[in-house]
Amino acid sequence: MDAYEVGLQKLSALFSQDRTFVLATVKESKPSQRVVDTYYDEGVFWIVTYAQSNKVKELRMNPQVSLCNSFHTFNGLAYYAGHPLDEQNKDIRAKLIQVFEPWYFAHNNEADKDMCYVRIELTEGFFHTDGFGYIMDFTKHEAKIIPFTPQISLLPI
Repeated sequence: MDAYEVGLQKLSALFSQDRTFVLATVKESKPSQRVVDTYYDEGVFWIVTYAQSNKVKELRMNPQVSLCNSFHTFNGLAYYAGHPLDEQNKDIRAKLIQVFEPWYFAHNNEADKDMCYVRIELTEGFFHTDGFGYIMDFTKHEAKIIPFTPQISLLPI
């Protein structure tokens, strides 16, 4: 198994569950950030949201997005994926309901035509686990694995 395949396995183990990230979109050439719940599945991060939200409006204008969670960072292209009850969302809907079970129906109304999913297709990223960092290029299907232990140095003000 090559480094890219190992990286994909580690990525799935870390993020194929409810994980919060800061999602940055672009608004008038400036970053616009918010915290979102995500779920990683087969190379894609998924978000459950509302079609009239600023994040969806912004990604429709410019699909370039970033995700950040601690020392885990990803860049990708985000797309409006439609309503949860759309036929093409049948399989991912079942997974999202299960993963987000504690809050999915409490915070989402599938009777609302503007409830939607966002699909983030990754282009590049960095994440770490078990003492190693994974530098991923999803467009070239390449990865580099490096020793990595997150450290934050606080400097006096």
